[in-house]
Amino acid sequence: ILLSVLLQVGFFPSECVELINDKVPQSMTNSVPKPVSKKHGKLITFLRTFMKSRPTKQKLKQRGILKERVFGCDLGEHLLNSGHDVPQVLKSCTEFIEKHGIVDGIYRLSGIASNIQKLRHEFDSEQIPDLTKDIYIQDIHCVGSLCKLYFRELPNPLLTYQLYEKFSDAVSAATDEERLVKIHDVIQQLPPPHYR
Repeated sequence: ILLSVLLQVGFFPSECVELINDKVPQSMTNSVPKPVSKKHGKLITFLRTFMKSRPTKQKLKQRGILKERVFGCDLGEHLLNSGHDVPQVLKSCTEFIEKHGIVDGIYRLSGIASNIQKLRHEFDSEQIPDLTKDIYIQDIHCVGSLCKLYFRELPNPLLTYQLYEKFSDAVSAATDEERLVKIHDVIQQLPPPHYR
């Protein structure tokens, strides 16, 4: 029944239908009713209307129904959607750390997990949390941990999978001077969002 409805709505091109019919057992094809009943006709009309009246992604964003992910989203895609040069989460966190977080082990020690998750949730909800709240000032390490979490969850790492071998070769150079030149050369090859 679903196949006949989808065929009527026009979701399958005719070539696909032939392929499906070749693979479907004879016992099943005999049981599929050929004519579309009045009830199915109403369903087809409803599906067509529903598909045509679906709001665009932009409208859903404007209404606050659709939220763009921050964590676990491709860096270039996230920046394109947000209109920023650098992710807001990194900008907010680094500014906070430069002002309040010059302490030993700011990126080495972990913050309290519940504080990290609160911050993550706020950034994922397209809000900029107030990092000067006592809860974060008293747990400065949670802000450093959030930065590390952001980088860890990028689908393509900051230094990219594509340039991994080149970075590996660059850091293996014999002298400090040669290493510096090679690393500089590879950094220039990063995609613009990653380079920024």
